[in-house]
Amino acid sequence: MVSTIVWGTGNIGRAAIRAVAAHPALTLAAVLVHDPGKAGLDAGELAGLGRRLGVAATTDVDAVLGAAPRAVVYAASGDLRPNEALEDVVKAVRAGAVVVTPSLYALYDHRNAPPEVREPLLKAVAEGGGSLFASGVDPGWANDVLPLLVSGLAATVDSVRCQEIFDYSTYDQPDSVRYLVGMGQPMDYEPPMLARDVPSMVWGGQIRLMARALGAELDEIREHVERRPLGETITTATMGTFEKGTQGAARFEVRGVIGGAPRIVIEHVTRIHPACAPDWPVPPGGVGAHRVIVEGRPRIEVTLEATDEDGNQSAGGNATAVGRLVGAVDWLVAAAPGLYDALDVPLRPIPGKLGGTR
Repeated sequence: MVSTIVWGTGNIGRAAIRAVAAHPALTLAAVLVHDPGKAGLDAGELAGLGRRLGVAATTDVDAVLGAAPRAVVYAASGDLRPNEALEDVVKAVRAGAVVVTPSLYALYDHRNAPPEVREPLLKAVAEGGGSLFASGVDPGWANDVLPLLVSGLAATVDSVRCQEIFDYSTYDQPDSVRYLVGMGQPMDYEPPMLARDVPSMVWGGQIRLMARALGAELDEIREHVERRPLGETITTATMGTFEKGTQGAARFEVRGVIGGAPRIVIEHVTRIHPACAPDWPVPPGGVGAHRVIVEGRPRIEVTLEATDEDGNQSAGGNATAVGRLVGAVDWLVAAAPGLYDALDVPLRPIPGKLGGTR
């Protein structure tokens, strides 16, 4: 059994605890939390499992890493604390652990990561013998392995488009929704996630991965961003009121240009209420979906919906992203130390998963 810790117990961490507890090759050794109020709570309680796992959460990072866990699921946020997240991951890799995380955007395509991000990790790998695999929470598989798989079903491929379409009123992350993405802010507010070059920084790595897999040479990566105001004041169950005239929807595309035309596109369409920007793409179930469209011969369109935590589709998307990461742990443990990306790590069935949880 692979001794595994989960670092962080937010939206991603809860799903990670459940995934590790259910994985037939992994054993949950520890849970790290930042909030002292969570210290001492059982991991099963924090994950909403309805049963105890016999693992108490702790804030003692040094003690947990000092016990030499074989793997770490790093689920703490990197959105607003990228430097701290990198330092945490470097520390875990230096301790000899296999680390999987969605928190370090620059490392989705580690070959093109900035030297100040890549080099400390390579040094940590050399010193401690650990490994790292970073994949997106949006989720990553919908922007790399899935579109590549679907493209292989077409005789000819003109373009590949990956869409995430979501109603953010179900997403229990007020700071991210209001300030990072800008929902409910005045239209002259510049959301950090939509600022110039930020979408390319976050999703450009997945564009480059797909281009590399398809044997295509990128001319450049471009961005396109649109925002719409709310026509009426609305109130959500999880995040309160959003005023009329403030941002109610945002849409952006990260476009991989090949031969002068956008051929590989990652598009996000997000709303705080379905009445805002009704002319933009909508999910079939009304809340959220991921879609891959391969224009070619034949034209192929695949739409996926995932639910978790009593039918929550945002939680379902998080859970599938976590499933990809946790499902890679035992493969990474058997592989040589190093930095890995989505083209290196296979998406594969896990023997022993069928039939329920442990």
